[in-house]
Amino acid sequence: MSESAEPAGPGGLTTGEVARRLGVAPTTVRTWDQRYGLGPDRHTGGRHRRWTPADVARLERMCALTATGIPPAEAARLARETPAPASAPAAPPSVLPRRAPAPEAAPASRAGSGLRLGDARQECKGIARAALRLDAAALDRMLLDAIREHGLVAAWTEVIVPTLQAVGRKWESSGERHVEVEHFLSWHVSGALRRAAPDTAPDRPGASVVLACVPGDNHTLALEVLSAALAERGIPVRMFGGALPVESLIAAVRRTGPAAVALWAQSRTTASRPLAQHVAAMEWGVRGARRSPLVLTLGPGWSGRPAPGTARPHGLADAVHALEGLATR
Repeated sequence: MSESAEPAGPGGLTTGEVARRLGVAPTTVRTWDQRYGLGPDRHTGGRHRRWTPADVARLERMCALTATGIPPAEAARLARETPAPASAPAAPPSVLPRRAPAPEAAPASRAGSGLRLGDARQECKGIARAALRLDAAALDRMLLDAIREHGLVAAWTEVIVPTLQAVGRKWESSGERHVEVEHFLSWHVSGALRRAAPDTAPDRPGASVVLACVPGDNHTLALEVLSAALAERGIPVRMFGGALPVESLIAAVRRTGPAAVALWAQSRTTASRPLAQHVAAMEWGVRGARRSPLVLTLGPGWSGRPAPGTARPHGLADAVHALEGLATR
Protein backbone atom coordinates (compact mmCIF):
# COMPACT_ATOMS: atom_id res chain seq x y z
CA MET A 1 0.00 0.00 0.00
CA SER A 2 1.31 3.45 -0.84
CA GLU A 3 1.80 6.00 1.86
CA SER A 4 -0.56 8.39 0.12
CA ALA A 5 -3.41 6.07 1.02
CA GLU A 6 -2.99 7.05 4.66
CA PRO A 7 -5.21 9.86 5.83
CA ALA A 8 -3.65 13.29 5.59
CA GLY A 9 -3.55 15.61 8.54
CA PRO A 10 -6.11 18.37 8.97
CA GLY A 11 -6.19 20.41 5.80
CA GLY A 12 -3.84 18.04 3.93
CA LEU A 13 -0.08 17.53 3.80
CA THR A 14 2.60 20.18 3.52
CA THR A 15 5.05 20.14 0.61
CA GLY A 16 7.81 18.89 2.92
CA GLU A 17 5.65 15.99 4.12
CA VAL A 18 4.79 15.06 0.54
CA ALA A 19 8.45 15.14 -0.45
CA ARG A 20 9.38 12.80 2.42
CA ARG A 21 6.65 10.34 1.44
CA LEU A 22 7.80 10.29 -2.16
CA GLY A 23 11.51 10.17 -1.34
CA VAL A 24 12.33 13.30 -3.36
CA ALA A 25 13.51 16.80 -2.48
CA PRO A 26 10.91 19.49 -1.71
CA THR A 27 12.36 21.54 -4.57
CA THR A 28 11.46 18.69 -6.93
CA VAL A 29 7.84 18.79 -5.78
CA ARG A 30 7.73 22.57 -6.26
CA THR A 31 9.33 22.28 -9.71
CA TRP A 32 6.74 19.72 -10.79
CA ASP A 33 4.07 22.12 -9.57
CA GLN A 34 5.46 25.19 -11.35
CA ARG A 35 6.63 23.53 -14.55
CA TYR A 36 4.07 20.78 -15.13
CA GLY A 37 0.99 21.86 -13.20
CA LEU A 38 1.11 18.98 -10.70
CA GLY A 39 0.37 21.13 -7.65
CA PRO A 40 -2.58 20.82 -5.28
CA ASP A 41 -5.97 21.21 -6.93
CA ARG A 42 -7.15 23.61 -4.25
CA HIS A 43 -6.08 25.75 -1.31
CA THR A 44 -7.23 24.71 2.14
CA GLY A 45 -6.87 28.02 3.89
CA GLY A 46 -3.86 30.14 4.78
CA ARG A 47 -0.94 31.00 2.55
CA HIS A 48 0.63 27.54 2.55
CA ARG A 49 -0.57 25.00 0.06
CA ARG A 50 -1.83 21.64 1.26
CA TRP A 51 -1.83 18.36 -0.63
CA THR A 52 -4.80 15.97 -0.53
CA PRO A 53 -4.50 12.18 -1.05
CA ALA A 54 -5.60 12.69 -4.67
CA ASP A 55 -2.83 15.25 -5.21
CA VAL A 56 -0.23 12.92 -3.71
CA ALA A 57 -1.50 9.98 -5.81
CA ARG A 58 -0.91 12.07 -8.93
CA LEU A 59 2.67 12.76 -7.83
CA GLU A 60 3.21 9.04 -7.14
CA ARG A 61 2.14 8.33 -10.72
CA MET A 62 4.66 10.94 -11.86
CA CYS A 63 7.43 9.19 -9.88
CA ALA A 64 6.48 5.77 -11.25
CA LEU A 65 6.41 6.99 -14.85
CA THR A 66 9.74 8.83 -14.72
CA ALA A 67 11.31 5.75 -13.10
CA THR A 68 10.57 3.80 -16.28
CA GLY A 69 12.47 6.33 -18.39
CA ILE A 70 9.56 8.44 -19.66
CA PRO A 71 10.63 12.12 -20.00
CA PRO A 72 9.27 14.32 -17.20
CA ALA A 73 6.98 16.42 -19.43
CA GLU A 74 5.33 13.34 -20.91
CA ALA A 75 5.14 11.66 -17.51
CA ALA A 76 3.40 14.75 -16.10
CA ARG A 77 0.83 14.72 -18.89
CA LEU A 78 0.06 11.06 -18.28
CA ALA A 79 -0.08 11.58 -14.52
CA ARG A 80 -2.60 14.39 -14.97
CA GLU A 81 -4.74 12.38 -17.38
CA THR A 82 -4.78 9.12 -15.40
CA PRO A 83 -7.86 8.99 -13.15
CA ALA A 84 -7.14 9.06 -9.44
CA PRO A 85 -7.78 5.83 -7.45
CA ALA A 86 -11.40 5.42 -6.39
CA SER A 87 -10.39 5.65 -2.72
CA ALA A 88 -8.96 9.13 -3.14
CA PRO A 89 -11.45 11.87 -2.27
CA ALA A 90 -12.22 14.20 -5.15
CA ALA A 91 -12.11 17.96 -4.88
CA PRO A 92 -15.47 19.64 -4.23
CA PRO A 93 -17.31 20.25 -7.51
CA SER A 94 -17.39 23.98 -6.83
CA VAL A 95 -13.59 24.15 -6.98
CA LEU A 96 -12.08 24.08 -10.45
CA PRO A 97 -8.71 22.35 -10.89
CA ARG A 98 -5.76 24.52 -11.74
CA ARG A 99 -5.02 24.80 -15.40
CA ALA A 100 -1.77 23.03 -16.28
CA PRO A 101 0.76 24.98 -18.33
CA ALA A 102 1.85 23.54 -21.64
CA PRO A 103 4.53 20.91 -20.98
CA GLU A 104 8.06 21.79 -21.97
CA ALA A 105 10.02 19.53 -24.24
CA ALA A 106 12.48 17.50 -22.20
CA PRO A 107 16.07 17.41 -23.51
CA ALA A 108 16.47 14.07 -25.27
CA SER A 109 20.12 13.76 -24.32
CA ARG A 110 19.75 13.93 -20.53
CA ALA A 111 18.49 11.60 -17.85
CA GLY A 112 16.87 14.20 -15.62
CA SER A 113 19.74 15.72 -13.64
CA GLY A 114 22.46 16.55 -16.11
CA LEU A 115 23.47 13.01 -17.07
CA ARG A 116 24.37 12.97 -20.74
CA LEU A 117 23.11 9.73 -22.25
CA GLY A 118 22.94 10.65 -25.93
CA ASP A 119 20.96 8.16 -27.98
CA ALA A 120 21.07 5.44 -25.32
CA ARG A 121 18.17 3.07 -24.83
CA GLN A 122 15.15 4.33 -22.92
CA GLU A 123 16.01 1.92 -20.07
CA CYS A 124 19.26 3.83 -19.46
CA LYS A 125 17.36 6.98 -18.66
CA GLY A 126 15.03 5.23 -16.26
CA ILE A 127 17.91 3.50 -14.47
CA ALA A 128 19.84 6.77 -14.25
CA ARG A 129 16.88 8.59 -12.73
CA ALA A 130 16.33 5.82 -10.18
CA ALA A 131 20.02 5.93 -9.23
CA LEU A 132 19.97 9.71 -8.83
CA ARG A 133 16.91 9.40 -6.56
CA LEU A 134 18.65 6.58 -4.64
CA ASP A 135 15.50 4.53 -5.28
CA ALA A 136 16.65 0.99 -4.48
CA ALA A 137 13.41 -0.83 -5.30
CA ALA A 138 12.95 0.82 -8.69
CA LEU A 139 16.62 0.35 -9.57
CA ASP A 140 16.56 -3.38 -8.79
CA ARG A 141 13.37 -3.87 -10.78
CA MET A 142 14.62 -2.04 -13.88
CA LEU A 143 18.03 -3.72 -13.89
CA LEU A 144 16.48 -7.19 -13.68
CA ASP A 145 13.89 -6.29 -16.33
CA ALA A 146 16.67 -5.17 -18.69
CA ILE A 147 18.63 -8.38 -18.15
CA ARG A 148 15.56 -10.58 -18.67
CA GLU A 149 14.49 -8.70 -21.80
CA HIS A 150 17.84 -8.34 -23.55
CA GLY A 151 20.00 -11.07 -22.00
CA LEU A 152 23.08 -10.51 -19.86
CA VAL A 153 25.50 -9.55 -22.61
CA ALA A 154 23.22 -7.08 -24.43
CA ALA A 155 21.88 -5.60 -21.19
CA TRP A 156 25.42 -5.00 -19.96
CA THR A 157 26.70 -3.54 -23.24
CA GLU A 158 23.70 -1.44 -24.28
CA VAL A 159 22.01 -0.52 -21.00
CA ILE A 160 24.21 -0.87 -17.92
CA VAL A 161 27.58 0.33 -19.24
CA PRO A 162 26.22 3.56 -20.84
CA THR A 163 24.46 4.39 -17.57
CA LEU A 164 27.55 3.68 -15.46
CA GLN A 165 29.64 5.84 -17.79
CA ALA A 166 27.15 8.72 -17.59
CA VAL A 167 27.16 8.59 -13.79
CA GLY A 168 30.97 8.47 -13.80
CA ARG A 169 31.16 11.53 -16.04
CA LYS A 170 28.74 13.37 -13.77
CA TRP A 171 30.93 12.60 -10.75
CA GLU A 172 34.15 13.67 -12.50
CA SER A 173 32.65 16.96 -13.71
CA SER A 174 30.98 17.96 -10.43
CA GLY A 175 33.95 18.05 -8.07
CA GLU A 176 33.43 14.79 -6.15
CA ARG A 177 29.65 15.26 -5.91
CA HIS A 178 27.38 12.35 -6.79
CA VAL A 179 29.96 9.73 -5.79
CA GLU A 180 27.23 8.17 -3.63
CA VAL A 181 25.15 7.67 -6.78
CA GLU A 182 28.00 5.81 -8.50
CA HIS A 183 28.52 3.53 -5.49
CA PHE A 184 24.78 2.98 -5.15
CA LEU A 185 24.36 2.08 -8.83
CA SER A 186 27.41 -0.21 -8.86
CA TRP A 187 26.19 -2.10 -5.79
CA HIS A 188 22.75 -2.69 -7.31
CA VAL A 189 24.21 -3.74 -10.66
CA SER A 190 26.33 -6.30 -8.82
CA GLY A 191 23.28 -7.59 -6.96
CA ALA A 192 21.21 -7.82 -10.15
CA LEU A 193 23.96 -9.81 -11.88
CA ARG A 194 24.07 -12.29 -9.04
CA ARG A 195 20.30 -12.71 -8.96
CA ALA A 196 20.06 -13.11 -12.73
CA ALA A 197 22.88 -15.66 -13.02
CA PRO A 198 22.18 -19.40 -12.78
CA ASP A 199 23.88 -21.60 -10.24
CA THR A 200 27.61 -22.13 -10.71
CA ALA A 201 28.30 -24.96 -13.14
CA PRO A 202 29.96 -28.10 -11.70
CA ASP A 203 33.71 -28.25 -12.17
CA ARG A 204 35.12 -30.10 -15.17
CA PRO A 205 38.89 -30.73 -15.10
CA GLY A 206 40.66 -28.51 -17.59
CA ALA A 207 37.49 -26.59 -18.50
CA SER A 208 37.18 -24.01 -15.75
CA VAL A 209 37.92 -20.29 -16.06
CA VAL A 210 39.69 -18.19 -13.41
CA LEU A 211 38.58 -14.55 -13.14
CA ALA A 212 40.54 -12.01 -11.09
CA CYS A 213 41.53 -8.37 -10.92
CA VAL A 214 45.27 -7.74 -10.94
CA PRO A 215 46.92 -6.60 -7.70
CA GLY A 216 45.91 -3.06 -6.81
CA ASP A 217 42.67 -3.15 -8.82
CA ASN A 218 39.19 -3.50 -7.29
CA HIS A 219 36.97 -2.89 -10.32
CA THR A 220 35.09 -6.18 -10.36
CA LEU A 221 31.81 -5.42 -12.16
CA ALA A 222 32.98 -6.42 -15.64
CA LEU A 223 34.29 -9.71 -14.27
CA GLU A 224 30.99 -10.26 -12.44
CA VAL A 225 28.99 -9.98 -15.65
CA LEU A 226 31.49 -12.22 -17.45
CA SER A 227 31.12 -14.77 -14.66
CA ALA A 228 27.33 -14.66 -14.94
CA ALA A 229 27.43 -14.98 -18.75
CA LEU A 230 29.75 -18.02 -18.54
CA ALA A 231 27.54 -19.63 -15.89
CA GLU A 232 24.60 -19.23 -18.30
CA ARG A 233 26.57 -21.31 -20.77
CA GLY A 234 27.42 -24.03 -18.28
CA ILE A 235 31.12 -23.11 -18.03
CA PRO A 236 32.69 -23.61 -14.57
CA VAL A 237 33.98 -20.33 -13.17
CA ARG A 238 36.19 -19.51 -10.20
CA MET A 239 35.79 -15.85 -9.36
CA PHE A 240 38.45 -14.29 -7.12
CA GLY A 241 37.33 -10.67 -7.34
CA GLY A 242 39.41 -7.59 -6.63
CA ALA A 243 43.12 -7.08 -6.08
CA LEU A 244 44.23 -10.71 -5.94
CA PRO A 245 47.88 -10.85 -4.76
CA VAL A 246 50.37 -12.31 -7.22
CA GLU A 247 51.21 -15.30 -5.02
CA SER A 248 47.52 -16.09 -4.54
CA LEU A 249 46.81 -15.86 -8.27
CA ILE A 250 49.64 -18.24 -9.10
CA ALA A 251 48.56 -20.66 -6.37
CA ALA A 252 44.96 -20.61 -7.65
CA VAL A 253 46.06 -21.33 -11.22
CA ARG A 254 48.32 -24.20 -10.12
CA ARG A 255 45.59 -25.73 -7.94
CA THR A 256 42.79 -25.55 -10.51
CA GLY A 257 44.54 -26.02 -13.87
CA PRO A 258 42.08 -23.77 -15.74
CA ALA A 259 41.51 -23.61 -19.44
CA ALA A 260 41.73 -19.83 -19.25
CA VAL A 261 42.57 -16.97 -16.90
CA ALA A 262 40.95 -13.56 -17.36
CA LEU A 263 42.79 -10.65 -15.72
CA TRP A 264 41.11 -7.27 -15.34
CA ALA A 265 43.08 -4.02 -15.10
CA GLN A 266 41.31 -0.67 -14.99
CA SER A 267 44.43 1.48 -15.40
CA ARG A 268 47.90 1.17 -16.87
CA THR A 269 49.41 1.62 -13.42
CA THR A 270 47.99 -1.73 -12.32
CA ALA A 271 48.27 -3.69 -15.59
CA SER A 272 51.38 -5.89 -15.38
CA ARG A 273 52.49 -7.42 -18.65
CA PRO A 274 55.15 -9.56 -16.92
CA LEU A 275 52.45 -11.03 -14.65
CA ALA A 276 50.18 -11.86 -17.61
CA GLN A 277 53.08 -13.50 -19.47
CA HIS A 278 54.10 -15.46 -16.37
CA VAL A 279 50.60 -16.89 -15.95
CA ALA A 280 50.40 -17.71 -19.67
CA ALA A 281 53.67 -19.69 -19.39
CA MET A 282 52.54 -21.79 -16.42
CA GLU A 283 52.16 -25.52 -17.13
CA TRP A 284 50.58 -28.51 -15.43
CA GLY A 285 49.59 -32.07 -16.23
CA VAL A 286 51.51 -35.23 -17.02
CA ARG A 287 54.78 -35.05 -18.88
CA GLY A 288 54.24 -35.07 -22.63
CA ALA A 289 50.73 -33.66 -22.30
CA ARG A 290 51.26 -30.51 -20.33
CA ARG A 291 48.82 -27.63 -20.69
CA SER A 292 48.94 -23.88 -20.23
CA PRO A 293 46.02 -21.48 -19.78
CA LEU A 294 44.84 -18.97 -22.31
CA VAL A 295 45.28 -15.59 -20.62
CA LEU A 296 42.77 -12.88 -21.53
CA THR A 297 43.77 -9.33 -20.63
CA LEU A 298 40.57 -7.36 -19.98
CA GLY A 299 39.97 -3.71 -19.16
CA PRO A 300 41.33 -0.34 -20.34
CA GLY A 301 44.58 -0.80 -18.44
CA TRP A 302 45.80 -3.28 -21.06
CA SER A 303 45.41 -0.84 -23.97
CA GLY A 304 47.95 -1.26 -26.74
CA ARG A 305 49.46 -4.48 -28.02
CA PRO A 306 48.56 -7.68 -26.18
CA ALA A 307 51.35 -9.09 -24.08
CA PRO A 308 53.08 -12.03 -25.82
CA GLY A 309 51.19 -15.25 -25.19
CA THR A 310 47.96 -13.47 -24.24
CA ALA A 311 44.75 -12.42 -26.00
CA ARG A 312 42.80 -9.18 -25.71
CA PRO A 313 39.10 -9.54 -26.62
CA HIS A 314 37.18 -6.51 -27.85
CA GLY A 315 34.32 -6.33 -25.40
CA LEU A 316 32.22 -8.73 -23.37
CA ALA A 317 30.72 -10.64 -26.29
CA ASP A 318 34.18 -11.43 -27.71
CA ALA A 319 35.42 -12.59 -24.30
CA VAL A 320 32.41 -14.86 -23.82
CA HIS A 321 32.84 -16.30 -27.32
CA ALA A 322 36.56 -16.99 -26.82
CA LEU A 323 36.08 -18.63 -23.44
CA GLU A 324 33.04 -20.63 -24.52
CA GLY A 325 34.93 -22.11 -27.45
CA LEU A 326 37.97 -22.95 -25.31
CA ALA A 327 36.17 -24.44 -22.32
CA THR A 328 33.86 -26.65 -24.36
CA ARG A 329 36.58 -28.35 -26.40
